[in-house]
Amino acid sequence: MNPKVSLNIHTPVLLREVVEALAVQPGGRYIDCTLGSGGHASAILEHSSPGGQLLSIDADPEAIELARVKLEAYRGSSLLVNQNFINLKTICTKYNFFPVHGILFDLGMSSVQLSGSRGFSFQCDAPLDMRYNPSDEVTAADIVNNSSEDELAHLLKTYGEEGYSHQIARYIVKERPIKTTLKLVRTIEQAIGKRRGKIHPATKTFQALRIAVNHELENLSSVLKQAVELLGFEGRLVVISYHSLEDRIVKQFLRKESRDCICPPGTPTCVCGHKACLKLISKRVVVPSREEVRLNRRARSARLRVAQRIINHNEYFQSFARYSFSTGITNYQEHFKLLFSTLNIN
Repeated sequence: MNPKVSLNIHTPVLLREVVEALAVQPGGRYIDCTLGSGGHASAILEHSSPGGQLLSIDADPEAIELARVKLEAYRGSSLLVNQNFINLKTICTKYNFFPVHGILFDLGMSSVQLSGSRGFSFQCDAPLDMRYNPSDEVTAADIVNNSSEDELAHLLKTYGEEGYSHQIARYIVKERPIKTTLKLVRTIEQAIGKRRGKIHPATKTFQALRIAVNHELENLSSVLKQAVELLGFEGRLVVISYHSLEDRIVKQFLRKESRDCICPPGTPTCVCGHKACLKLISKRVVVPSREEVRLNRRARSARLRVAQRIINHNEYFQSFARYSFSTGITNYQEHFKLLFSTLNIN
């Protein structure tokens, strides 16, 4: 795909809201964990100038090349890395890119991927692939053609919340081998009919296969913990999700990490020892305006959640002791001066 032709295909979702949620400021340091075509990245770099820095990550090598063209003007301020965000902490350690002022996850598919030839869309015929990174081993075709009927039904129910999972799985096994998106769509329609509703009958099956191929939910659960550790004091964590499974993971994580005690209800005394490391900026989820949905239909299911990093007592004293011993400072005023210079990156 020609990068120059593809640059304007994708419209970033909740662009203004993302910049506000991250509280982007000149000279700030940020991470975009889902670079895509670079729409959010470009806005972050613009609002963090002069002096801003952005580390951008994407598992899709095609996305990296497209964004490289879009972000050419910010070459000296932007670092692009072609890896899965599950390796976030390793990447930041390698490039000494922490602590940061803000981290963004936009968990949606890019328009470039949906219009491409890797089988993400059920609206055009393509090989049944669905890998973000072509170097990964397992494709959607592998899952469709090698899983048992029960395994397929469980996958469709778990990752797609598909109410007709057993019927679809039965027909898939009957029609195998299935190697293209068009044949899979026809098989699904044979199983449950061409229902006319808000979504296409193949939507949930394609979602389930994409999630399974790319381990999306497992990776999301793991990377949120890494992100918190990389945020500086008052740094922002912003996540845009597009379906209930990933939004539930984000919501539950933010709720847990913004509370001290997480003992079961009725526990007389706290025994968990858990301490809050986040503060919810808003308990209400941010959604696109009617005008944005009118202009960009892919934004209609977007849900943005944001939280701010706080330092709990345990972290405070651990940092105090660590920096005290590492520097050999004995003056208490110097202790506090050094400590706050490391915890607060503003």
